[in-house]
Amino acid sequence: QVQLVESGGGLVQAGGSLRLSCVVSGSIFSMTAMGWYRQAPGKQRELVASITSRGLIDYGDSVKGRFTISRGNANPKNTVYLQMNSLKPEDTAVYYCNARLPDGPRWGQGTQVTVSS
Repeated sequence: QVQLVESGGGLVQAGGSLRLSCVVSGSIFSMTAMGWYRQAPGKQRELVASITSRGLIDYGDSVKGRFTISRGNANPKNTVYLQMNSLKPEDTAVYYCNARLPDGPRWGQGTQVTVSS
């Protein structure tokens, strides 16, 4: 069993910052990547950022230059963070932690991020 527990969401004014955290536990030895996705009301879930087990990073176009994904330093590297700066109202969404495994992705329960104008 693989479990993902997110924390750090909340309400912030435009231009502010938030930091999301996600701890992945369970059978994670074959995990190849971790990341963050988000889903706004009426929209499809989209990639925010991902980091592979080798440290390769990818960002969604709308967050490049504002968001930073990182992993914890301890072994196993089962913690992923998302530092979100210069937040905009259009960043409002439920943010989901994701773990990529050979037999399919695993998802956290989601954490709400609301950016007020």
